[in-house]
Amino acid sequence: MYREARHAAWIGLWINLMLAIVKLIAGLVGQSMALLADAVNSLGDTITTIMVLIAMHVARRPADEEHPYGHTRAEAIAGSSVAIIIAVVAVITIVKSIMHWHTDHILPPIWTLWIAGINVLIKEGLFHYKKRIGKRTGSSALIANAWDHRADAFCSLAVLIGLSILLASGGKYHYADELAALVVGGAILFSAGELYFKSANELLDAQGDGEMVEDIRVTAMCVNGVTDVEKLRIRKSGLEYFADIHVHVPPELTVAKAHSLGHEVKDVLLATYPKLRDVLVHVEPDRPYDAESDHVED
Repeated sequence: MYREARHAAWIGLWINLMLAIVKLIAGLVGQSMALLADAVNSLGDTITTIMVLIAMHVARRPADEEHPYGHTRAEAIAGSSVAIIIAVVAVITIVKSIMHWHTDHILPPIWTLWIAGINVLIKEGLFHYKKRIGKRTGSSALIANAWDHRADAFCSLAVLIGLSILLASGGKYHYADELAALVVGGAILFSAGELYFKSANELLDAQGDGEMVEDIRVTAMCVNGVTDVEKLRIRKSGLEYFADIHVHVPPELTVAKAHSLGHEVKDVLLATYPKLRDVLVHVEPDRPYDAESDHVED
């Protein structure tokens, strides 16, 4: 899982770095505030992807005495940190756009439109690629990164529209460039807020995906000897999950047999769901055991 997620992150890293350099040069040469804002956005994406890669490396470390549950939450910590950085970049972009609102512009070259247009296609392609890999591996950071690319695609579309209006009007609507930059900044800020709350939710041990919870419940019920599932708590930690499950078993079972059944539930769940890192099974009698009644029947 981690290898596939890291491979996708590395591809995104190099593409974002290339786009950032191209848009930065184009923005400086063409004196386009919108392109410069988009370049800063891509640089931010490069930094965030590096943080995600570092987090994935840390998350793969095995559990130790100080971290008995492993280091998998490093990914969620990176996600929340990345969100804060993205938000700062967004605020800076918005402030600069407002400051340059009434500044006269030199018309950017026509080739800046091509750069903005190609960027839209590349970012949309990255969105679909990372979203697919993120869903397959369960990486919340990679999925968030994918949606960041979707936001970038819309930002680049706004830049394309802004530059087109600026060029078509012969510079008359010079504020179109700043307006496009404002749209970029606003989209980045929204994306940052969404990413932060998703990462924070994971750190707060939110219940796992409803469909996954129900699937695990049904699988546990299929184990011979389990009569009911009283409680089921699932929390996401990086690319993996931890489950706490309370199962009911026939009250006449001995402690040894009930213990063995609990291990069977754990083994079945771990074998069925590769994303489960560990399962804690609590066994309870299906109903109070009446020893006297059992003695009379004998």
